[in-house]
Amino acid sequence: MFAITGLDPSLFAPHFTGALPDGARKVVADGPGYPCRVSLVDAAPGEELVLLPYTHHDVASPYRAAGPIYVRLAATAAARFVDEVPPVIARRLVSVRAYRADGEMLDAEVVQGAELAALVARFFADAAVAYLHVHNARPGCFAARVDRH
Repeated sequence: MFAITGLDPSLFAPHFTGALPDGARKVVADGPGYPCRVSLVDAAPGEELVLLPYTHHDVASPYRAAGPIYVRLAATAAARFVDEVPPVIARRLVSVRAYRADGEMLDAEVVQGAELAALVARFFADAAVAYLHVHNARPGCFAARVDRH
């Protein structure tokens, strides 16, 4: 069993009303391709988002990582999918990285998002795997974290 959870919206709320962090900017979705990391849905055309750098793997290891993410203004609650792959991930080619609890990467694979649940089961069959990170394979952006449930 696994859970895919969006990021905490309180981390980003100040960016819609105050100053943006360095490297961030407000954008308006003009079509597909704006996946929100809080709600785990694609923004609808015309929706306001913030595109900002985010440290998604904040660990004391060589695998510490950051990258760009989108967050929708309308995203007020973190989505949570249990034993289910959100459509925003299922329709994309994804890169999945398996990590130990200390942040060291153990394995990685690229699959169609619709095949993610089977890959999660395979990675979590290894007791040393503590969590997974999913990235959109082509642009490389962080999509979501997967935890055991």
